[in-house]
Amino acid sequence: MVATKPVDFRKGAEGLAALLRETMGPDPFCGMVHVFRAKRPDRVKLVLWDGIGVVLVAERLENGEFRWPIIEHGALRLTAAQLPAVLEGLDRRRVHEPQRTTTPVAAS
Repeated sequence: MVATKPVDFRKGAEGLAALLRETMGPDPFCGMVHVFRAKRPDRVKLVLWDGIGVVLVAERLENGEFRWPIIEHGALRLTAAQLPAVLEGLDRRRVHEPQRTTTPVAAS
């Protein structure tokens, strides 16, 4: 889940988890990866619960910027395929889940 409105990047893991609980609604300890963006387009922070504690990951792109939607408020859900693409600086709209194929049950 991505917070589409930029947040204060001076906040640490606990501050971002509290912000998540107060404004976005989901429980920060649910096992989802929560992505926060900065005002600068080349920085993100990820907060997740690993079963033992809260993990904070900060990433800054050396070249380029993260591609975010125009939405000002709320949250955006990314698929498991889109999150790594966004963290690489790619446009999330160009990444799709793999197509599922049906397994034949009988010879044709």
